[in-house]
Amino acid sequence: MALAEVIQSWASCQPERIALRADGQDTSWRRLWNRIERASARLASEWQVTPGARVAYLGHNRAEEVILLYALARVGAVLVPLNYRLVEPEWRSVLEHAGAEHLVFDAALAAPARGLAALAGIPAHPVEALIATFCPARPVFTERPGSTPVLLVYTSGTSGTPKGVLHTQEGMLWNATASIAAHDLVSSDHVLTVLPLFHVGGLCIQTVPALAAGATVTLHARFDAGHWLREVEASRPSLGLMVPATLRAVLEHPRFAETDLGSLRLLMAGSSTIPVALLDAFHARGVPVGQVYGSTETGPVSIVLRAADARRKAGLAGWPALHSQIRLVDGDGRPVAPGDVGEIWVKGQNVARGYWRLPEHPAFCEGWFKSGDLARQDPEGCYEVVGRAKDMIISGGENIYPAELEAILAEHPDVLEAAVVGIEDERFGEAPVAAVVLRQGAALDAAAILGLFEGRIARFKHPRRVCFVETLPRNAMGKVQKRELAAGLRASLSDGGHLA
Repeated sequence: MALAEVIQSWASCQPERIALRADGQDTSWRRLWNRIERASARLASEWQVTPGARVAYLGHNRAEEVILLYALARVGAVLVPLNYRLVEPEWRSVLEHAGAEHLVFDAALAAPARGLAALAGIPAHPVEALIATFCPARPVFTERPGSTPVLLVYTSGTSGTPKGVLHTQEGMLWNATASIAAHDLVSSDHVLTVLPLFHVGGLCIQTVPALAAGATVTLHARFDAGHWLREVEASRPSLGLMVPATLRAVLEHPRFAETDLGSLRLLMAGSSTIPVALLDAFHARGVPVGQVYGSTETGPVSIVLRAADARRKAGLAGWPALHSQIRLVDGDGRPVAPGDVGEIWVKGQNVARGYWRLPEHPAFCEGWFKSGDLARQDPEGCYEVVGRAKDMIISGGENIYPAELEAILAEHPDVLEAAVVGIEDERFGEAPVAAVVLRQGAALDAAAILGLFEGRIARFKHPRRVCFVETLPRNAMGKVQKRELAAGLRASLSDGGHLA
């Protein structure tokens, strides 16, 4: 089945139920499908979008962005969602690399979008124009094979140059199937989406799967902790997706304790590692927090911690998602012994087949995607992600996984957030350095921070230095940019900065 046909099917069997809520408007399944038909006709007839063409979108989360995705699927064209947090040179680089032929934008970003389109030499269209009036021409669309590309997403760029990941309609439907199984999604569910749709986390972990299951999606333009709490109390969603930064923002909001969270049968957190203290705070309110592990390249649903195991396996990633295969391998690609740490390799129908314009990239091999993430399995086969291979610190010949140290730092009530990176050291080769953001008014010093590790982990793993910083550099999905952090710490060291 082609991607858009799923919407058409639900529009036939439950036409008057609410499919999408956004910007204060409710859109029924019938109306959603009518708008997709109208938009696909405009794309093909007026804008002359042809199969295989790339169409970029720059804007906040909008109902029209969802409509654009499914309309492009009908045409056989490809959506390229742009990260609205970037700047003009970065947007232009993505447009040029993708070979985008059109740029669609929302009103909040009209000025930069028009300037960007002029520099790129492509037409720019307000997103409202997709469905503003009826398009007189009604082309007949043929059914698209599952192998038809539909989504070109650029990686977050935690290191190096962002790469384009091309997903097919079939791959997105397989991913939706895996997510439906992971969440026990049914048509009576109500999903609250607040993460940006320019990333597969916001788009593909719950939003597209919820629509595939016939459920209702409420879409916020951007995340705001107060708005999230008010929405939960007012519209009673059953599911939501967060990342550690948004979990923390909600937890620390003054209204967290008094807000009725009873409608939430499950929150999912999309991240490799999550401080257990954050999870425990939501569990104490009766809301289980599961986890979805994956990446832009894997669809992303690859390893899941479902509701039934959320409390007893808090902090772990879970088990392979439906139809996913997982391997843990050593540096030579051989399986590691049970309990040992290895790199996660992922295989499944939702995994991309490669990078756009990089057909021979070594991260993809015989259907497997080499994630670069490190994990181990507990005796029950549950996966625990311990960090990135590139972030692993080798100090005096011993492997140190930053996530172990970060978990201990996160437990202290005066530590707002923390990250550990390896810095070059004459004696040990590398030494772990902790960058710590304290809560306002906290008076911890470096000795107190270092004391947190006594008796908890082997001494060779302890940070050699502590740096107190105001913020940690993060990308759009809230992941700490450790390369940038390490560079800043090196500069502080060379300048005699405040390092204990």
